[in-house]
Amino acid sequence: MLTSDFDYPLPDELIAQAPAEPRDSCRLLVLHRSDGSIEHRIFSDIAEYLRPGDLLVANKTRVLPARLMGRKRGTGGVAETLLLNRREDIDPYGGVWECLVNPGKRLKEGAVVEYREGGIDAPEDAPVVLSGEVIDFVEGSRGGRLVRFTPADGLSLDQAIHEAGRVPLPPYITQYEGDPEKYQTVYAMREEHSAAAPTAGLHFTPELIAKLGEQGVGWATVELEVGIDTFRLVTEENAEDHVIHTERYHVSQEVVDAVERTKAAGGRVIAVGTTSVRSLESAWDQEAGRMVARENATTNLFLMPGSEFHVVDAMITNFHVPKSTLMMLVSAFATRDQIMDAYAAAMAERYRFLSFGDAMFIE
Repeated sequence: MLTSDFDYPLPDELIAQAPAEPRDSCRLLVLHRSDGSIEHRIFSDIAEYLRPGDLLVANKTRVLPARLMGRKRGTGGVAETLLLNRREDIDPYGGVWECLVNPGKRLKEGAVVEYREGGIDAPEDAPVVLSGEVIDFVEGSRGGRLVRFTPADGLSLDQAIHEAGRVPLPPYITQYEGDPEKYQTVYAMREEHSAAAPTAGLHFTPELIAKLGEQGVGWATVELEVGIDTFRLVTEENAEDHVIHTERYHVSQEVVDAVERTKAAGGRVIAVGTTSVRSLESAWDQEAGRMVARENATTNLFLMPGSEFHVVDAMITNFHVPKSTLMMLVSAFATRDQIMDAYAAAMAERYRFLSFGDAMFIE
């Protein structure tokens, strides 16, 4: 299976630079897997495609203000650090993080970066609220480093990160200066764990969720902490050679019970986003032939054409980056030809792509 099989030309002008307002006013492409037919709707019309007894499962993770801009101690050079995963296996107190750093060549082991309140544009007398020392490289990751963070006196590490950090928008969103809360789902938990948003959920409003509930559609949430692979494209010629890094996820017994009740009653389990898909399918126990609750577990599940789906019956998703693992996942759920046809139709209709863009419903 070649990575180039999941490539497509994406014009810059189709990459959404701001969210739809209101959230559920974005466009919705409906792909029917049974015959490959396509419909063009508005996201709030999703209610017409859901039935009483269906169960929506969303990822409730919240995005950490994980983008830190600082200056290298000694030289004053600008350095960017993106927090990805706490490495509690190294420091049980949470002081060591797996990060992406830029410029990577200058941030070798022993380099120290200082972060001030207000970022790199802060005045020179602004206090340093956080410092980070590079302690190791992350094997197999371009720009990946292990960094030990130390907060300023009087601050906890989480407080210092909030003083210095900003919500990290994807690198292809270059023009957005609006409310960073628009890059959080309306149902996100209070604790912050992810390096990126589960963007398929950005289209939901409290009113739409309530309407679906009144319609008899169930609602459940899992948690998958979006990590390093969100920022990595597949570079191997053979897609099967790509290795997904592990991400932490949680699927509660309540979710397992809700899924089993839904299936038993003839309803559908509809995943809101690819992270929900990976959480639910990772919770499937092949030997037991059923889902098993997973708390504080890790997954490196890589779904590509040929993979089996045991739990998910339909999914809501966005339009994804070419040659990404997410393109492979949706091509596994439908077919590659159906997905490529749907993407071509979306481009012809001038849909908005990627994180702040429009949505798909694949049933």
